[in-house]
Amino acid sequence: MCTHIHRMVKSQNQLCTGIQIPPLEGIRPPRGSQLLREGRHTHTHLCIHIFVGTLHSFPWLHTDLDSGNKNIKYILAGEGAGTIFSINEGTGDIHAMKRLDREEKAEYTLTAQVINRDTNLPLEAPSEFTIKVQDINDNAPEFTQGPYRATVPEMSQVGMSVTKVTATDADDPVYGNSAKLVYSILEGQPYFSIDPNTAVIKIALHGMDREMREEYLVVIQAKDMGGHMGGLSGTATVTVTLSDVNDNPPKFSKSIYEFVVPEDLGLENSGGRVKANDRDFGENALSTYSIIDGDGKDVFEITTDPHTQEGILQLKKPLDFESKKSYTLKVEATNIIMDLRFSSGGPFRDTATVKITVEDSDEPPVFSSAGYLLQVHEDATVNTVLGQVFAYDPDSTASSIRYLIDRHTDLERQFNINTDNGKIMLAKPLDREMDMWHNITVTATEVRNHSQISRTTVTIKVLDINDNAPQFAKDKEVFLCENGKPGQVIETVSAIDKDDPINGHVFIYRLASNNPNFTIKNNIDNSISILTKHNTFQRQKQEMYLLPIIINDNGNPPMSSTNTLTIQVCSCSKDGAIQSCNVEAFMLPIRLSMGALIAILLCVILFLVIVVLYVTLRSHKNETLIVKDEDDVRENIIRYDDEGGGEEDTEAFDIATLQNPDGIISYLPRKDIKPDLQFIPRQGQESGSNGVDIDAFISTRLHEADNDPTAPPYDSIQVYGYEGRASIVGSLSSLETASADSEQNYDYLREWGPHFRILGKLYLMSDNEKDT
Repeated sequence: MCTHIHRMVKSQNQLCTGIQIPPLEGIRPPRGSQLLREGRHTHTHLCIHIFVGTLHSFPWLHTDLDSGNKNIKYILAGEGAGTIFSINEGTGDIHAMKRLDREEKAEYTLTAQVINRDTNLPLEAPSEFTIKVQDINDNAPEFTQGPYRATVPEMSQVGMSVTKVTATDADDPVYGNSAKLVYSILEGQPYFSIDPNTAVIKIALHGMDREMREEYLVVIQAKDMGGHMGGLSGTATVTVTLSDVNDNPPKFSKSIYEFVVPEDLGLENSGGRVKANDRDFGENALSTYSIIDGDGKDVFEITTDPHTQEGILQLKKPLDFESKKSYTLKVEATNIIMDLRFSSGGPFRDTATVKITVEDSDEPPVFSSAGYLLQVHEDATVNTVLGQVFAYDPDSTASSIRYLIDRHTDLERQFNINTDNGKIMLAKPLDREMDMWHNITVTATEVRNHSQISRTTVTIKVLDINDNAPQFAKDKEVFLCENGKPGQVIETVSAIDKDDPINGHVFIYRLASNNPNFTIKNNIDNSISILTKHNTFQRQKQEMYLLPIIINDNGNPPMSSTNTLTIQVCSCSKDGAIQSCNVEAFMLPIRLSMGALIAILLCVILFLVIVVLYVTLRSHKNETLIVKDEDDVRENIIRYDDEGGGEEDTEAFDIATLQNPDGIISYLPRKDIKPDLQFIPRQGQESGSNGVDIDAFISTRLHEADNDPTAPPYDSIQVYGYEGRASIVGSLSSLETASADSEQNYDYLREWGPHFRILGKLYLMSDNEKDT
């Protein structure tokens, strides 16, 4: 229970419960306070802490003015006023309106004041005080950084630190033992221990072996209240992994290995594998193999497979069953990484014996040399023996050998070989200047087993002879100035020789004859200089000179050739620069420059272009002068030389209508002329379905042709192969008539129209000529 406190307003130094306190304005708190415990329910009387000297506690606020006066009123302001704390206006009692939590807020600062209930005017100055919530043990310890994992080397010493865990308690660490934690191990003994105060986990058991057990689960408990009864606790799990150390040596799975290796096993091919197992992990399990003893140390070697950690036996030298049939090796496996802490347990290595039996194989022939070098002069004759290769069968059977040249290396078939003895002969003449070296491949095959083949390379060097004459190094023209001086060097000439003498080339030059214009001078570097003898060279007199030069070499026998040098006479400037070498340029006026020549040439080209354009336009104009028929006022004389093409002429008239009288008559335009006017054709007579009057049909067509305004007047003889049904008109051909010529009467032809009148006259004239 809290004590009731009274204070006189007018008194500044009053004793409260017999204790003197510093003077304060307004409400005066007492000495001796009690903390308000967290978790109190609503409307519980509060004990208030005022930070004036020592903390004091009281159940309510009271003023000296309150002497039964009903006209005073207590008010409260500050943190939580009206929401968390409330005050009785009449009595000054302070109540908590909700449950308090120290971990949420440990202190509240409030202000109390007394006012007039009627006027709301302050009767005293406000007083500030603090309410501090007293802690209770309502929070259990928590491990906030879990889950925990730790690694420690295997075989660690007892007491070696593994890791440290930390738990937190939300309670007040300075009030009571609510936040005082003590750590212990619930699971993980006897392997590990923990310091109860620092929570450091340590090794508790000696000789913890990873190869026996690699991982451990340790459960740690943290309990508050100093570990006493009634305290709250929390747990965490720590996973401890033992890391590997090299505490185990390699060990072969067996002490003796036996392998059978064929004698034709290639170098660096595997002849067998051995394996030394190591219980360690990672780099601690890596081993290296070596041959430490045995009669095959010089023949075999052993390497380590990085993936499988096996030792691989390989050949350093070829095997020969005929000379040695078995080998014995002593192989050792050693760890690459050594740990001296465990060296007392013994050497970290192991040995095993490897027995190798050589298996006989049919080996290919063996050449006496890995390669052959032959030499031959380029003038050697065909079938000359260049040299010989030799191969033998290394097997005990000693099969005969057959030699051949691989023609892929001798496409031109310049060499042959004796298949029995391996002698190489020349098949075609050689030319060192074409090819100095020849590389051919010779094969040796066992006669008994054709699949056993060996190859070797034969290099043939063609030796030089002096068979090429020297020549000019370059074929070029030499230019000579008209105004040159006598003895002037106009060119330096050198020679080349395709041959290659041992002591080098020495060339001798001389003129083919005594030349009146030029001479030569021998230099010391196998070259000559061409010099002029006079200064009277003129282009209009002679623009080109040919100077034959004879060149000899120093070969045995010596070779010579005549080479002709072309010398061109040119006009030069005063400083010797060549200006022109053409005779035409010399004949032009002297003052005519190159620009003037170009201008003249352009004028000529322009004139030619104008002429071509004029001719083109002229021909185009003649084509457009053709006058159309309707624009021509003159008479057009049209000549017709065609009298019809007979039955094959289908252009002038549609003969198909006569051949098919039952067809319907329709207008067909004429194809032998191009009408200028379009007109509507007249409707002709239509033939009946059962019979056709050919006479009427022809008459109608003749009438239309005679009155056609689009066709010029002309005669056309049409041949009709069909004469109609029951025609009253007989055949028009005089060859088919059965009567005499004198009995024919052609007057009826006049009735057919003007076109047939001429035909009638022709028949009458023909009859009269016959009568006469």
